[in-house]
Amino acid sequence: MILKDVGKIVDEEWNKTKEIRKKVDLDYYVIMPNHFHGIIIINNVETSRWDVLKGKETGHRPVSTQLQPNSLGSIIGQFKSVCTKQIHLSGNATFKWQSRFYDHIIRNENDLRRIRTYIQNNPLKWEIDKYYRKT
Repeated sequence: MILKDVGKIVDEEWNKTKEIRKKVDLDYYVIMPNHFHGIIIINNVETSRWDVLKGKETGHRPVSTQLQPNSLGSIIGQFKSVCTKQIHLSGNATFKWQSRFYDHIIRNENDLRRIRTYIQNNPLKWEIDKYYRKT
């Protein structure tokens, strides 16, 4: 993918995510013309990197109407907000993200390898995407 102005802003802000948040590591990612895929690792002081990649399931999630600091939702929300502001300032006033995002807990090395392969190969499928248009 050759990034245009919007893609360059998304790339810059994604890479700032790790600088701003000390408990975050970034793994494979790809910026597509109409969407974005990325692996984000949230390191807790109680867990190792492997535990985060493997995922720990508690059987239930606390229900809250507010985002918790350093949660995935909080991190992604802030990332999307900063990108949107920068993109609007660059002259693209109609830019908007879809309102939600898809998340998946990476449970083991095979899962990690499969998702990395999917991200890596995603640009190869762009020309068959229903939103593809040759420019």
